[in-house]
Amino acid sequence: MIFRILFFIFVYLPFMIVAIPVQIVWSRLGLPGWHIIPKLFHRLGAAFIGLKVRVLGEPVQNRPVLILSNHISWTDIIAIGSVADVTFVAKHEVSRWFFVGFMASLQRTLYVDRTRRSDARRTTREMGQRMAAGGAVLLFAEGQSDVGTHVLPFRSALVGAAQHAMLEAGAKEVLIQPLTIAYTRLQGLPVSRNDRSLIAWIKSKSVSQNIREILTGGVKEVTVAFGTPKPLVEGANRKAVTKQAEDEVRRMLVSLNRGTTLPGLAGP
Repeated sequence: MIFRILFFIFVYLPFMIVAIPVQIVWSRLGLPGWHIIPKLFHRLGAAFIGLKVRVLGEPVQNRPVLILSNHISWTDIIAIGSVADVTFVAKHEVSRWFFVGFMASLQRTLYVDRTRRSDARRTTREMGQRMAAGGAVLLFAEGQSDVGTHVLPFRSALVGAAQHAMLEAGAKEVLIQPLTIAYTRLQGLPVSRNDRSLIAWIKSKSVSQNIREILTGGVKEVTVAFGTPKPLVEGANRKAVTKQAEDEVRRMLVSLNRGTTLPGLAGP
């Protein structure tokens, strides 16, 4: 814990003091390379909270892609953001969280209020525009976080954004890429079921309690596994496409939790 305090005071905090104003200007001017500072922020964040990230497979780059991922903890964002240039889709409440909402907005996070159908349509249009410009949009497709032992059913509503990108925003081809995140070891030992409750953000915990457990816990090893991207063709059944991605994420999660090899995936 002492190391983390010193790291925050002498490394992380000075970086934010310098980087945040630069990122504000960079984003408002719409300059290319806006993702550089957020990626550095997440990499330092991973070191601060004791997160060792292993990557399997490769994220699609410079092409319209919608990434569908499972969700376990708020630390998923740090792990993924440290290795891939993506735009996250978050629930609307996040935009109002102290500091977190501000930092998320600097990373061009898209917010959606799932209780309002009109807002979901707006988010869909924005997702399509980002993808049509050659960017990657990441959607935690379960709609909520889970403990990391299994995958909840993926929601297909926002997958229609990829079709919007192809049909209306000008993208010639859109890819769907499954992504699995799995916390496999804690302090060098395999993660037990009890350990998962200290990592995952579950409904019975407050935000402050979960943050405290992460910051005072040991070093966590997390694997970010990018699956095989598949083209989304015009007229494709979005529910079938979503279910296919869900099945692949589930298969990868089971293999990673068991410590078995994932065929066809290797670290870069």
